[in-house]
Amino acid sequence: MMKARGLFIALAATGLSGCAATGSAPVQVTRFHLGAPLERGTVTVEPMTGDAPASLEFSVYASAVQAELLQQGYTAPEPHVTAQYLAVVGVNRTTLEGAPRRSPFTVGIGAGGGGGYGGGVGVGGGVSFPIGKARSRYVTASQMSVQIRRRSDGTVVWEGRAQTRDDDKGPGAQTSVAATKLAHALFLGFPGESGRSITIK
Repeated sequence: MMKARGLFIALAATGLSGCAATGSAPVQVTRFHLGAPLERGTVTVEPMTGDAPASLEFSVYASAVQAELLQQGYTAPEPHVTAQYLAVVGVNRTTLEGAPRRSPFTVGIGAGGGGGYGGGVGVGGGVSFPIGKARSRYVTASQMSVQIRRRSDGTVVWEGRAQTRDDDKGPGAQTSVAATKLAHALFLGFPGESGRSITIK
């Protein structure tokens, strides 16, 4: 009995570590641009009108986008100097109810002989059922959109959108993690192929 219990605990631990090693959900990315080489310059990050979360939360996304822009050759303007470009950022996060999560513990009946008083009597077939009630499972859907506009004439020279879904109890649902993940995926291979949707794991 003790050996069986030890084996069960070991298998459960293996399953949990496997889930942890799976990583976060992939990101769907779509980008658009004019096809001409993008000139670099100074840039500031601002929220999209009417589409920004609380200012403290938005600052996390703005910092993630700015960090990616700096890596792509853009620079921050000097104090009190108007930037050449404006990166307009929109963020949308929604909690959705997914498929119910059932208990991982099951009880099997039949499928073999032995056991029971008298022994040697088997019940054909096998049936298993979960212990406990199904629990509701929720996911956090996160979407980030960015437009790079030229301040001189307001032309949008590049636009991109990234979206993903993560378990609301997982690390991917945290604001800081989601912001970094979406911004990195959005600017990976910048400027990217215009009009093409790709999946980044």
